[in-house]
Amino acid sequence: MIYLDHNASTPLAPEVKAAMLPWLDGAVGNPSSGHAFGQACRAAVELARRQLAQLVACHPIEVLFTSGGTESNNWVLQGIARLHGPCHFITSAVEHPAILEVCRFLESQGVETTILPVDAQGRVAVAAVEAALRPDTRLVSVMLAQNETGVLQPVAEIAALCRERGVLCHTDAAQAVGKIPVLMDELGVDLLSVAGHKFNAPKGVGALVVRNGVHLPPLMHGAGHERGLRPGTENVLELVGLGAAAQRFHEADGQLTRRQGQLRDLMEAELRARIPGLRVNGQGALRLPNTLSVVLPGLRVDERLARCPELAASAGAACHADSATPSHVLAAMGLSTDDAACTLRLSVGLGNTDEEMVQAAAMLAG
Repeated sequence: MIYLDHNASTPLAPEVKAAMLPWLDGAVGNPSSGHAFGQACRAAVELARRQLAQLVACHPIEVLFTSGGTESNNWVLQGIARLHGPCHFITSAVEHPAILEVCRFLESQGVETTILPVDAQGRVAVAAVEAALRPDTRLVSVMLAQNETGVLQPVAEIAALCRERGVLCHTDAAQAVGKIPVLMDELGVDLLSVAGHKFNAPKGVGALVVRNGVHLPPLMHGAGHERGLRPGTENVLELVGLGAAAQRFHEADGQLTRRQGQLRDLMEAELRARIPGLRVNGQGALRLPNTLSVVLPGLRVDERLARCPELAASAGAACHADSATPSHVLAAMGLSTDDAACTLRLSVGLGNTDEEMVQAAAMLAG
């Protein structure tokens, strides 16, 4: 098998596995307990908090642990809506369902959402954000990296605009953290969502980074975990894994990013050599180094993948792979229904080799 679906989920890195193994037996205590077992667990949780804070260059106190990107996104949108009641949000047409579906739900709570279009490369215009701002706008949420195409949005420019207008800015950075450098102060956002399983940590663990001074109500109620904002006994085993994954990427100092870019570019070159007329979605935009979204002219991707059982790739996002509906992302970029049906997402990562890129391209062209 050749695994080229790292934007859906990633394997555990060896360093992550090694960090977690002692805690399969060692996480006996409750991190809130005062005895030695509990305090060992508390120390492990706080180390993970520092490791993630180091990765995104924020203060550890600004890191709130969650179950992943979907919870973090819900917490932001529903929390701001609870604080302000009927108000106005701004987002983009290419967001993950964990943003768009929450906005649809919040319509019933009196929150009006402006969904901004994107250009043919899948980018939101900063000027469009500025034009959409209203006196009652309370939140702008634009993802950092698109999960289907890898296209990067101008989040830093959008955040600067929001700061001038006194509007909170959130970015769903689930696909970006652990693939490219993501630094809170460089982006200038107030809130940032992280999903561990997108960068070689376990599934079911993530974080919400909340800048000091930004008030967010708890999404749930219970005991005083996570500064009283996210109750529930901490998932020590998986938090250790999340911290180790953050440490791994930080210490790699760009090597992982560069290697992913080499593999992606090799895959693109091999496909172009074999498939005439191949087009890359988002070709003219900055993209994640590991992501290649291509239109294979005249080749329905579902049929092509069915003939390549040794290849794990995606015709779209895994989050809605059970739906026959064309990708809302590709539709927003102006692709026809036929082109969307011929679009393949290939995402590289840990364990992939040059030889696999050549083999996969040959399979897809065969």
